[in-house]
Amino acid sequence: MNAILHFLHLTAVILWIGGMFFAHFCLRPVVVTQLPPPQRLPLMSAVLGRFFAAVALAVIVILLSGLAMLLPVGMAQAPMSWHLMLASGLLMTFIFAVIYLRHYPRLRAAVATGDWPLAAAALNSIRLLVATNLALGTATVAIAIIGKYL
Repeated sequence: MNAILHFLHLTAVILWIGGMFFAHFCLRPVVVTQLPPPQRLPLMSAVLGRFFAAVALAVIVILLSGLAMLLPVGMAQAPMSWHLMLASGLLMTFIFAVIYLRHYPRLRAAVATGDWPLAAAALNSIRLLVATNLALGTATVAIAIIGKYL
C-alpha cells in the first residue's frame, strides 16, 4: 500500500511542478512574442483553466497521500524533512488557492469583457505566484531527496 501511496504522491507532484515549469518557461515566453493580447490572454486563460483543474486534483492527491504516509509514523517520529515537506506543501497549497480563487477569476472576467490591460495584470499576478510555487516545489523536491541522506 505504501508503494501505491508513494507512486500517487510523486505522480501528482510531477504533474504540478512540471506543469508550472512548462507554463512559465515554455508556453508563456512564446505566446508573449507570437500573439497580441486579444489572442494571447483568452488562450492563456483557457490553458490555465485546464491546468488549474488538474492541479486542484493533484493537490488533493498530494495532501491525502502525504498524510496517509505520515500518520502511521506519527509527527513526533517523522524525519525533519517530512515536516519541511508538509510545511512547504501547505504553503504551496495556500498560494495555489490565492491564484485559483482570487487572480484566476479576475483573469477570466477581464477576458470575458475584453479588458486586456486588466487581464494582463491578473495574468502577471498569476505568473509571479506560479514562479514562487515553482521555486517552493523545486526546494521541496530537493528536501525530499536530500532529506533521506541526512
